[in-house]
Amino acid sequence: MSLPDWIVLGLTLFAIVLYGVWKSGSNKNIDQFLMGNRSLPWYHVGFSVMATQASAITFLSAPGQAYSDGMRFVQFYFGLPLAMIVLCVTFVPIFHRLKVYTAYEFLEQRFDLKTRALTSFLFLVLRSLSTGVAIYAPAIILSTILNINTVYTTLFIGGLVIFYTVYGGSKAVSYTQLLQMSIIFAGMFLAGILVVNLLPTGVGFTRALKMAGKLGHMNVIDWKFDWDNRYTVWSGLIGGFFLQLSYFGTDQSQVGRYLTGSSVGQSRLGLIMNGLIKIPMQFLILLIGVLVFAFYQFNRPPMFFNNYEVARVKQSNYATQYNYLDQQYTKAFEQRKAKADDLIKALDSKNEDQIDHAKDALKVADAQSHVIRQDAITLMKKNNASADDNDTNYVFLTFVKQYLPRGLVGLLIAIIFLASMGSTASALNSLASTTVIDIYKRTINKDASDKNYLLVSRIATVFWGVVCVIMALYAGKLGNLLEAVNQLGSYIYGTVLGVFIVAFYMKRITGTPVFIAAIISEGIILYLGLSKTVAYLWLNPIGCFLVMIVAYVINKFMSQKSPDQIEPGV
Repeated sequence: MSLPDWIVLGLTLFAIVLYGVWKSGSNKNIDQFLMGNRSLPWYHVGFSVMATQASAITFLSAPGQAYSDGMRFVQFYFGLPLAMIVLCVTFVPIFHRLKVYTAYEFLEQRFDLKTRALTSFLFLVLRSLSTGVAIYAPAIILSTILNINTVYTTLFIGGLVIFYTVYGGSKAVSYTQLLQMSIIFAGMFLAGILVVNLLPTGVGFTRALKMAGKLGHMNVIDWKFDWDNRYTVWSGLIGGFFLQLSYFGTDQSQVGRYLTGSSVGQSRLGLIMNGLIKIPMQFLILLIGVLVFAFYQFNRPPMFFNNYEVARVKQSNYATQYNYLDQQYTKAFEQRKAKADDLIKALDSKNEDQIDHAKDALKVADAQSHVIRQDAITLMKKNNASADDNDTNYVFLTFVKQYLPRGLVGLLIAIIFLASMGSTASALNSLASTTVIDIYKRTINKDASDKNYLLVSRIATVFWGVVCVIMALYAGKLGNLLEAVNQLGSYIYGTVLGVFIVAFYMKRITGTPVFIAAIISEGIILYLGLSKTVAYLWLNPIGCFLVMIVAYVINKFMSQKSPDQIEPGV
């Protein structure tokens, strides 16, 4: 990066941290530290909810996902608006009325301590893993810029977020997220405009999208019902609904965001805002990835986008072979570019036979480039068996570094950092609140002073920050980060959601049956997920319904066997 980019990046990050610490003020008790005194307006809640979900993974991996797989990932969010409505009607008023710090406090009131402990444990495992992935995303950026190992950049990013989260608490998180999302929206909009302006003369926005569509990248809607297809309208509406409902309704990283609202109405408005904005936002971010795909039809892309892995193979005994493949890739690209030009001309002619012929020729040329690229990846793996062979996370970053003007590169990289800091800070805050409220205050030290609980909250934040950094060091093995974080969630969210659905709507079922049902269901979900029996989004409704059905059966059996020993439901 140039000096102006470094200045913009440094000033933006420094200003965000100082702003959050300044606006948060001093924290005198855990209500201030964990809940921000429950005093924030709806737009703070809305931006905070969005920033918690829209981590660096969204802005780093989503364009890469669209580059390699098209627009179909947007269907993942189709169930989100409906989930927001259900939350506003059911979850939000109950949590506000009970004045809970965490979602899992409610489960002890409804069931028993062991059910609360189980769901808290599942959350801690899931959120620490997912936060590790979120920390790793910006570490990729620094690693690529400085051409150093991601271990060092991961430690730096983790340390930065831990600092201002420990000092400022929930209010610092919320205020920084408000400013972060404002900068993010402006920066991504500007990036989209610049991608279009960088397209060759005569291509433009419309022709680029038409060409991408002919190559299968404008696959926004897929109506076919298929258990094995990750992204269809049905997996998004059904599987995505259950995933989003569980994430926003039972994951403390999100529950903690809207519990900071000053009233039920303010929390509801914040969630509705998220439901209305999220799909268009995600659509536009994916669209940038499609435009980058169209751009690289006319401009030579790297044979492999991860510069760190490329540098390693070029310094090895395989350097000569890799350089030869790189030359072959250049020749293949020139042929592909000529076919892309032919397709643009055919689109202008509006002759369907000519368009189909040009499209098929471009696909053949692209397949030849793909074969050469795979040979290069094979060389990387020969040189280093643990080399990361998935480079989709580096596609947008590489484009930004090579083609955007000075200053703007620093701003867009700062945007990805800000997104990571926002989501990571929320996660650390939620991990600390669950640890202190559901474990320390409930089972270890019930009558400590506010000063003691505040100190333990800060210690818990540091502890989970360290754990998440350790998790981040292994995140590079998970492939595309955007998919990885949602796959991890799908292994647990359905089960936890099932417990909450039973708590809200199946009043006769008591603690022990739902506890046993959750354990059984989680075991089945892990088997289905790890064996890839169904696409991961379907694990969410399956887990939810399994808990409901198994809990009902066990409760029925226990009631018939020993009715006097069954604790009363709430």
